Amino acid sequence: MISTDWFYLAVLSAVFAALTAIFAKVGIQGVDSDLATLVRTIIIVFVLAAFVGFAGKWSNPLALSSKTLFFLSLSALATGASWVCYFRALQLGQASKVATVDKFSLVLVAVFAFAFLGERPSVQDWFGITMVAGGVLVLAIKR
Repeated sequence: MISTDWFYLAVLSAVFAALTAIFAKVGIQGVDSDLATLVRTIIIVFVLAAFVGFAGKWSNPLALSSKTLFFLSLSALATGASWVCYFRALQLGQASKVATVDKFSLVLVAVFAFAFLGERPSVQDWFGITMVAGGVLVLAIKR
């Protein structure tokens, strides 16, 4: 992939994340949100296993380093917690508001990447990040 491919993949990620909120909001009507999260996760496991297999990318996961396994495990736990909270929030609130507040993760990623990964966003980047934070607050505060 060339250096700008990340951008197109990120845009696709945003599109699929938006569809996730819409499809999930419809799909969880009358269903416990935790059960819905489990069903979704099972489907994801099968789809990703098929994708990795057909793409010829399968290798023994136990051959990964302990550091890699540790951090992938932490990422999986964080993802699971995020999904449980997200589906419960969708069950209780409007999809447009839940998804917007969920995107506060963008601000947190920037702060965590600065603190833990040594990333140094530019002043312009911080301005945009601050605008996202402000937008989330405007949408989240009751009138």
